[in-house]
Amino acid sequence: MGVSARAVVRTLVVVALALLLQTTVVLDIRIDGVSPDVMFLLPIAAGVVAGPVEGATVGFVAGIAADLLSPTPLGLTALVGTLVGFSVGAASGGFVREVRGLPTMVALVASAVAVMLYAVLGAVLGESQFLHVDLAVVVTLVAVANALLAGPAVRIMRWALAPSLERSAAGGHR
Repeated sequence: MGVSARAVVRTLVVVALALLLQTTVVLDIRIDGVSPDVMFLLPIAAGVVAGPVEGATVGFVAGIAADLLSPTPLGLTALVGTLVGFSVGAASGGFVREVRGLPTMVALVASAVAVMLYAVLGAVLGESQFLHVDLAVVVTLVAVANALLAGPAVRIMRWALAPSLERSAAGGHR
């Protein structure tokens, strides 16, 4: 499937706005010392809307953007976002979009997996403090917050990726 320039620009705008939101508003929302993480939600929504390639691509771009503003190893969030976005897109196979409420459940499970994968890979890369936090609280908070935001995130990613989705529906010709 060809990616249109309009979809690229829209996706970059969505990633930039999500990063701004994450580093300003969301960072101040703390429950038991833990903030939600909307950057993992973008590749999940992209995977649901457009499939594994777009999910992985959005996961990489959103992850690198988040990594640039984080003291963690560069590329860790990008790696996790890529894996999660690809996995959601591959597992959903398009049927998730058609079943009402299923994107919310997918976001809940995929966000929990993303946080656990982030902690384990971070520990493997020498960031052992990732396993010293109450991981259950972090997983639960991020998963529930992302599940609640899944509906709007899917609609936003559908808008961002619409030019590419239209092109693929037309058989790649425009």
